[in-house]
Amino acid sequence: MMKGKTIGLNENKKNKMKYLFFSILMIALFIQCSPKINFSNMENNPLYGLHGNLVAKEGKGKELSNILLDASALMKSAKGCHLYAVSIDNRNPNEVWITEIWESKEDHDNSLNVPGVKELIGKAIPILERNPQKGQELEILGGLGIK
Repeated sequence: MMKGKTIGLNENKKNKMKYLFFSILMIALFIQCSPKINFSNMENNPLYGLHGNLVAKEGKGKELSNILLDASALMKSAKGCHLYAVSIDNRNPNEVWITEIWESKEDHDNSLNVPGVKELIGKAIPILERNPQKGQELEILGGLGIK
């Protein structure tokens, strides 16, 4: 009888060791096979996000969208820009949404100095229904497509 219990304990230890080994292996494979996730960046240097909207005067939403799409093309040359997305609210085509992801707030602020940006701002201001409101600042932790 005693011998059977000893064998059972050894098998239990073996099963625990196998489980621990495979758990460590799976974690290592997950980290190794996840090139889109930069764990050190998420912990030490989160990206800067800005999400907000502009409201155009009645019938000027398309024009405002085009100005912002032109701005997005200029952001290709801006240091630290990961995303500059322009979208509209289908229920209100005069409401244009902008979602930005930057390496830092400083990079975002410096994007105003990209050649052509101030001219586009000058085109947009007269067709706005109201003064631009401060967008929602976000700390980007990661996700698909975020490096």
